[in-house]
This record gives sequence, structure tokens and C-alpha cells, in this order.
Amino acid sequence: METKMYNQFNSLRNSFIALSKRKSFKYGLPFLLFVVGGSFGLREWTQIRYQFSQVKGVSREEAEKMGLHKERKVTLENVYEDIQKLDIDNWENKRGPRPWEDTQQPNKK
Repeated sequence: METKMYNQFNSLRNSFIALSKRKSFKYGLPFLLFVVGGSFGLREWTQIRYQFSQVKGVSREEAEKMGLHKERKVTLENVYEDIQKLDIDNWENKRGPRPWEDTQQPNKK
């Protein structure tokens, strides 16, 4: 009985050794395991996107109840008017300090 089990184990061991010498087993099996395992891993990562896409927005009334409010309504026209008020013709170029310069004393020109 023991010799029969030993022969079966030895036969299985010999077939595994012969199989492990093949390039398809040596390189193909890890590649297939990586592809299949990667697909399961990516499934978990993509599931996060669907979990967070189900988060609903807050209405304006609910935001005001929470203490969040806007000062004024922002429109393209309001922003354009603010930009027109800026004086872009009169400006002065200010040089920033270099890493090797002493930042305590500003340049006097």
C-alpha cells in the first residue's frame, strides 16, 4: 500500500519536473495568472468609481441651511466687468529673489 502511494507520488513529481522545464509552463502560466488576477484587481478599482458617482449633489436651500452661501451670483458678464476695471497698462516688473541671493535685503535700484 505504501509503495503504491510512493509510486504515485513519484510519478506525479516526475511529471511536474518534466512540465516545469517547458517554456509555456515557465512563462505562460505566470502570465495567465497575472492577467486573470489583474482583471479581478481592476474590477475592485473600477467599483470605486461607481460607488462615488452615486453621491448626490446638495440643493441651494440645503447648502444655505448648512451655512454655505455665495456672496453674489457669478456670471460671465460680471467677471468680464471686473477684468475691465483692472489697469493692465501700468505695471512694474518685480524680480523675485534667486536661491543664492540674500533674501533679507531687497535690491535697491
